[in-house]
Amino acid sequence: MSRHNRKTGTQRDRTNLYSEITDKIIAELEAGRVPWVQPWGTAAAKAPLSMPHNASTGRTYSGINVLLLWGAVIERGFSGQSWLTFRQALSLGGNVCKGERGTTVVYADRFVPEDAKRRARETGEDAQAIPFLKRFTVFNTDQCENLPEDVATAAPPVPKGLIEPRVEALIAATGIDFRIGGNRAFYVPAHDYVQVPPPQAYFEPINWHRTALHELGHASGAPHRLNRDFSGSFGSKKYAFEELIAEINAAFCCASLGITPTVRHADYIGSWLDVLREDNRAIVRAASQASKAADWLLAFAPDHANQTIPVEPACDRRVA
Repeated sequence: MSRHNRKTGTQRDRTNLYSEITDKIIAELEAGRVPWVQPWGTAAAKAPLSMPHNASTGRTYSGINVLLLWGAVIERGFSGQSWLTFRQALSLGGNVCKGERGTTVVYADRFVPEDAKRRARETGEDAQAIPFLKRFTVFNTDQCENLPEDVATAAPPVPKGLIEPRVEALIAATGIDFRIGGNRAFYVPAHDYVQVPPPQAYFEPINWHRTALHELGHASGAPHRLNRDFSGSFGSKKYAFEELIAEINAAFCCASLGITPTVRHADYIGSWLDVLREDNRAIVRAASQASKAADWLLAFAPDHANQTIPVEPACDRRVA
């Protein structure tokens, strides 16, 4: 690549970076969020009000990086304001968790092009420096593992009273790796763990229980538990069917434990309808599998003898 082409590519990247940052701030403002007046102390912001800093060097970020990192903390529900590059995490004996997506920050400086220096020598005038941005990627310490204790972010404690004691006891008794944090709820079959945002992140904390039981419902299907089919990719019929099982399981568990969540939002309803319209046995099979999942989970609840959901054996044999 010629020097001219390299220079043109570098200039184009700088322009794109300025545009990316500006577009991100515009999107925040259009969504009704002012990036420099973050809602600290609300359910959406679990991190304390402070300036973001590099956990390895201790240096505080400045300028546009503060707005970019504050925005990432709010958008993704991180519990702290500490950040590391990929290599810094390794140098501290830790690592970035597999599959984590970093946040772009920038290094701002100025440089004097060679042409400007030459003209300055010829004319005796001062050479004009040009500002530039260089991008690099950082990860919140929430996204890392195996870091030293004084670097790792401790998840903020859940306020007392937000988790029903019987559900808390059930979760502990299952032995499933259950993590509270982040801003998404999911189950990772490959590593057999559940993660759910803290109850205070929900507009109605009672709904946390349905989400927790939904994800535990997925975990019940692991090969060493009820051994369900997890081979469906996102958006597939198999994936939608497993979601239907987990959701019905959560409804059964909530009813058995006396928990009344509000109506679920319609994020999966379209895919469920596709499954039901294609197969008129699907709902019967899903409900049967959900009962098995609920029975498995509720067996760990205190006084579980009165909490199980009866399954009709004949029906179960017909639809297996």
